[in-house]
Amino acid sequence: MQTDQEKLALVTGAAGVLGLAISRALVADGYRVIMVDLNQTEIERLAEDIGDSAIPLALDISAADKVKAASDMIKKAYGSVSVLVNNAGLLSNSKISDTDDDEWRRLLSVNLDGAFYLCREWLAGMKKQQWGRIVNISSLAMKTGGLTAGTSYTVSKGGITALTLSIAREAAPYGVTANGVAPAYIKTPMITDFLDQEQQQALLEQIPVGRFCEAEEVAHVVKFLVSPLSGFITGEIIDINGGLHMD
Repeated sequence: MQTDQEKLALVTGAAGVLGLAISRALVADGYRVIMVDLNQTEIERLAEDIGDSAIPLALDISAADKVKAASDMIKKAYGSVSVLVNNAGLLSNSKISDTDDDEWRRLLSVNLDGAFYLCREWLAGMKKQQWGRIVNISSLAMKTGGLTAGTSYTVSKGGITALTLSIAREAAPYGVTANGVAPAYIKTPMITDFLDQEQQQALLEQIPVGRFCEAEEVAHVVKFLVSPLSGFITGEIIDINGGLHMD
């Protein structure tokens, strides 16, 4: 079991609506949270707003060498990360014929490579201390082939799901769990910026609960999965989609 001093979390994409909600939830639960995002000015502003338990870090997670350098710095300055939330992600609605090489590589480098690099950096330490939690934010797209999402996004979320299961199998004997959360249509710019009003209304008519997901609802699931009482749950992908997809 981790001590209060060991309650250090790292959340990527922390300047976004969902990443910020997750960061706030973990800080409220007693964690120091390293808030990672590419936008240095914004992440510093948001961390200052949360308070001393939030630590801003501007980082391009798609670059392996930068992830390693940042992880080494974190170890020296703050200690070992015991909770890793891979939330950073880019969205594209382009289907395969409209997906060029640059888009394919860009989405996979952030959505999948970044999570892999961070898991590679921190899993060994979690195994050594016999405690750790990894939560990867996946998507309904990986189960449905993408409803409105494009090919590169859907594939990246399928990949992060497979990564989650692989780590869960490897890490389970060491007290480390790896789980995923598969939201659908959270009220973020991924909805407001990528879908017009007609598309949004069409989606709402398909969602049984009749509304979009709130970021705080996903953060609540993340907080549940990182709890010490969730240690018997690993290799799971938790759906949070308002009944849009049931299995």
